[in-house]
Amino acid sequence: MAICAQSYGVFCLLTIQTVLIICVSTPTAGTHLFPQHYTMIHWAGRIEKELEKVLQHVTGAQQMRSIYNEKKSQFEIKRNNPRDLVERVARDISKLLNSKRKALEKLAREAEQLQKEHVWQDVFSHVLCSLCFPSAPVILNELNWTQALERVFIENRREDSSLRWQVFGSATGMTRYYPATPWRAPNKIDLYDVRRRPWYIQGASSPKDMVIIVDVSGSVSGLTLKLMKTSVVEMLDTLSDDDYVNVASFNEKAVFVVDCFRTLVQANVRNKKIFKEAVMRMQAKGTTDYKSGFTFAFEQLLNVSSNAPRANCNKMIMMFTDGGEDRAQEIFEKYNWPNKTVRVFTFSVGQHNYDVTPLQWIACANKGYYFEIPSIGAIRINTQEYLDVLGRPMVLAGTKAKQVQWTNVYQDALGLGLVITGTMPVFNLTADTNQLILGVMGVDIAINEIKKKTPTYRLGANGYTFAIDPNGYVLLHPNLRPKIINFREPVTLDFLDAELQDSNKEEIRRQMIDGKSGQRKIKTLIKSVDERYIDEAVRTYTWTPVEGTDYSLGLVLPTYSENHIKANLSDQILQVQYFESLLPNTFESEGHVFIAPREYCNDLELSNNNTEFLLNFIALMEKVTPDSKQCDNLLLHNLILDTGIIRQLVEKVWKNKDLNTYGFLAVFAATDGGITRVFPNKAAETWEEDPEPFNATYYRRSLDNKGYIFRAPYRTARDEQLNPENDTVGILVSTALEMTIGGKTIKPAVVGVKLDLEAWTDKFKILASNHTDSRQGSNTCGPNRGCEMDCEANSDDLLCYLVDDGGFLIMSNQKDDWNKVGMFFSDVDPYLMYALYNNSFYNSKQSFDYQSVCERMPNSEAGAAPRGVFVPTIADFANLAWWTSAAIIISLFFFLFFYADEVDAEGIDSKERSCVMIQTQYFFSNLSSSYYILQDCGNCSRLIHAKRINNTNLLFVVAEKMPCNTCEIEKLSQEEKECILFFSLHIENTSDCGRGHSFRPSLYTLLLIQLLLLYPAVSPHLLSLLH
Repeated sequence: MAICAQSYGVFCLLTIQTVLIICVSTPTAGTHLFPQHYTMIHWAGRIEKELEKVLQHVTGAQQMRSIYNEKKSQFEIKRNNPRDLVERVARDISKLLNSKRKALEKLAREAEQLQKEHVWQDVFSHVLCSLCFPSAPVILNELNWTQALERVFIENRREDSSLRWQVFGSATGMTRYYPATPWRAPNKIDLYDVRRRPWYIQGASSPKDMVIIVDVSGSVSGLTLKLMKTSVVEMLDTLSDDDYVNVASFNEKAVFVVDCFRTLVQANVRNKKIFKEAVMRMQAKGTTDYKSGFTFAFEQLLNVSSNAPRANCNKMIMMFTDGGEDRAQEIFEKYNWPNKTVRVFTFSVGQHNYDVTPLQWIACANKGYYFEIPSIGAIRINTQEYLDVLGRPMVLAGTKAKQVQWTNVYQDALGLGLVITGTMPVFNLTADTNQLILGVMGVDIAINEIKKKTPTYRLGANGYTFAIDPNGYVLLHPNLRPKIINFREPVTLDFLDAELQDSNKEEIRRQMIDGKSGQRKIKTLIKSVDERYIDEAVRTYTWTPVEGTDYSLGLVLPTYSENHIKANLSDQILQVQYFESLLPNTFESEGHVFIAPREYCNDLELSNNNTEFLLNFIALMEKVTPDSKQCDNLLLHNLILDTGIIRQLVEKVWKNKDLNTYGFLAVFAATDGGITRVFPNKAAETWEEDPEPFNATYYRRSLDNKGYIFRAPYRTARDEQLNPENDTVGILVSTALEMTIGGKTIKPAVVGVKLDLEAWTDKFKILASNHTDSRQGSNTCGPNRGCEMDCEANSDDLLCYLVDDGGFLIMSNQKDDWNKVGMFFSDVDPYLMYALYNNSFYNSKQSFDYQSVCERMPNSEAGAAPRGVFVPTIADFANLAWWTSAAIIISLFFFLFFYADEVDAEGIDSKERSCVMIQTQYFFSNLSSSYYILQDCGNCSRLIHAKRINNTNLLFVVAEKMPCNTCEIEKLSQEEKECILFFSLHIENTSDCGRGHSFRPSLYTLLLIQLLLLYPAVSPHLLSLLH
């Protein structure tokens, strides 16, 4: 009964809407009526036929198919077998990485032996060690014995000339690079520490599950709280993407610092940023209860019932506190003893007179270590030395732990760009030393070197290879394009963030991480290069693991790229004939040529200026032949073949057409071979498309869509106004050339035109009007009948638009819309765009860009007015060491305040920051029919009609002008905006677990610092007394 009632209600609603439309459309004497349904269909048909006829005639698409057929003896169509391709490339990459592995193993082996044979020296005659810091002898000894590594570096380079950087990073912070290079020091402060580099962190320890608990009781205040927050932030920076972490604050009870992180989460850049922001907001109150903090931490680490992923290797708790008497022994007995599977590290923060024995006992009783952080200068070193403790089991495991690990992608600090690093730990084999890691050996591989092993141009414009690591982050992907250089953090872009996510891709990612091979053909959404459009397309994903690594390689291929052309121009006379049309002296008669900036030959000098690149290419071709061994023969032969084919198209079709007659500014063709020809030559002056067709939006979208694809120059409401009398606007129209030769289908080229907007706007209004209509009585007005409005005669009352599949205005019958062509339609008529979206003409898809750059936000804690003042306690005044820490903080504050714009501690531009941008794109739904819409705005309503123009990406929209402005709608937007995120059989020697030693300057030093600090304040009073 309920179903019947619901059906009856829908029927009533449709009936009422139909009656309203009929009533509104009913003629009265002498009135102009809203066009009827059949009139709209007729107009749309005329527009469609006119476009089809003129575009086919001028572009010469059919003639170009014939030319390809005529020249099929000059090329063959080869098949791309996805499985064979991906397996071959995986083998090549594995072979490349394996060659670096051998160099790495040799370096680690030699380093251990060199250190073992080294004779320790306490005094160096050429160094005045009385002026050195305490660890100077260690550094000087390391510089001494690692000098012998130069020989191994050189031998490796001789055996493999492709080796880039070879590096040894010591656990003491010393670094030795080969080959030597001038150090690119930052402007003011150089805080480079090899132990903070992503590759060192990943190689120095096994994956970790870490819970950080922070004491926020009332005794933790002022300077101590600031030190504690900074210490936790620095601790988070020692974690890599292989690690999992959670952070909690505790007093009488423990609470999550980030409420939505209820389990351990991956220590990736995004999650660490959220933790850091939350930590800086912590406030101190209440009393200390270690039991609450440790209970929370153990339950997080030992909760095996949770399905959340974790490292399941090293487990540890990091406790930051200002001190306390409780040892929480019963908690350790309950959760951690006798096996001690969880290590506990304790950090005493600030200058206090508390007994540190309980904190030392907690660390020593749980295979951890005790550290003191009395001042800001101790934070950086003491938050990373726990890695030495984690190295003990690795040293005990010996050769089992000496495995090569390959890192995430990161920015090289010495100019190689994006790299990965193979790492291997180097152990201290000295018999009387306590199970220490000497450091980490690394070998860099540039991502571009790996890219060279992958096929590129034979896969077509929309085919590509990609690779991911065990965390799902991409190693290779065409969308991996970090816009900001940050040496401190790895470049972590998840595969599901590099593409538009769906359930199929989630399963593909899971199988790749699991090391499986597979293939799947899916229908998926693709974002255009210019990020304005989304297309639905079919892709075949094929993947396989890279042997000897944790990486997995994938290949994506559209159906139309399963075959590709391989030119075979053995006739050198023919090569010369085709090549001649690349010469600039032919441009005036045959049109301008843009050549894709590809590496056709080893000696070809690349250039961002296409004219300069073309001249470089011509100069090289005068010295070498397309069959030269230093050239890519496939690329060169295909380029020259396409040059000859387009030249014939110019001779047979383009030269015989008067483009002005058809309202065209230019005609063009672009090919897979890398040639773009624009006719006539003067049209090249305003040609703004990418000379590499594979990077051009019009080219890639034309391949994925049938028919003619229209695209207007992008504009926003903030752009300058155009002058119709002086400014010519061109609408790009393109279509892919699809053909079948020998039973194999290919799409080797795209052809198109540039419409003159002014000329075609007039033509559009005529095609959508009645005065040229041959239908009998279609526009006859009489005393007893009204006549239909049209887009030309009634532009004051009738709105007529052509809108593309992304929701951008292409054409309008309104004079005022000249400056709005190319805008998102919601900026032209927000009510009309909302009606189209609300009636399912458009779908929307939200996407995120995790590689964006934003302006750096002002520091909320360093504004002009202080947010709060720290008042030191009497105990702080009594403690002389407090003055030292305060002095360092104050001096550092003033330095950073005055030099904030110049400081570049890690090579980061202080004016920019990485951020996440969110954007909503719109695309056509599956609606193909024409529809009437009645838009009701309460006090007024209007009729709308919309119909797809067949064989194009256009929507024809006709609507009455809105008689009122009372519609309450949410204005749709397509612009990007920032997204703010809320949210062993061996026995280990654990006797060395930390002591209560810290930086303790002499009494005289402290008194001197006090006097220096007090002098500016008391000097005026002293002077007045003297006078």
